[in-house]
Amino acid sequence: MAAFQERLQVLRSEKGLTQKAMGVELGISCRAVQSYERGERYPDFKGLLRLADYFDVSLDYLAGRSESRERR
Repeated sequence: MAAFQERLQVLRSEKGLTQKAMGVELGISCRAVQSYERGERYPDFKGLLRLADYFDVSLDYLAGRSESRERR
């Protein structure tokens, strides 16, 4: 199963966003996005919810705990 950082990179790429553009969209710094994608840092709970909502995926999918993107 893919890890959080891999899922985040894929989701961002699918939307055609740069790290900077994703940061602007979500109100976080480009450096934060880079750190998430390197697995150096992880968002807090509210940040995880924001990411899941933005990409319209489940928290389990985002965290790498499920292969299903569907939100329930």
